[in-house]
Amino acid sequence: MSPIESQRLMLSKMTDMQQIASDRIMPADITADRIMSTEINTQFYGRSDSISGDFKSVVRSINEQQNISGQMMAAVDTGRSDDVVGAMVASQKASLSFSMLMEIRNKVLNGVDDVMRMSL
Repeated sequence: MSPIESQRLMLSKMTDMQQIASDRIMPADITADRIMSTEINTQFYGRSDSISGDFKSVVRSINEQQNISGQMMAAVDTGRSDDVVGAMVASQKASLSFSMLMEIRNKVLNGVDDVMRMSL
C-alpha cells in the first residue's frame, strides 16, 4: 500500500468516525474539538518559565476538566446526551487529576515546612 493510499484510507476512517460522533447528542457548548484540544493541550496551556506559572496552568487545566465533566454529567442527567460512559470517564479523569493536584500540594507544603524547620 502506497503512502497516498494509506492516507486516503485513514481519512476515510476519520470521516466515518466524525459522522458517528456527530450522530450523538451533545450539549451545544461541548464539541469533540473542544474536548480533544483540552485533553491534548492541557500540558501546554498557559506554559511559563516560572514554577508559579506552571502551577497556575495546571490548576486552570484541572478546572477545565472539572467544568467539562460537570457539563457532560448535566447533559446526561437532563437527557440531552446519552453518552453515559463518556460522562463517567470524564468525571473519573477530573477526579483523578484533582486528587493528584492535592497530593502534589501536600508534598510541596511538607517540603516548605521541612525547609522552615532547618537550622542555619
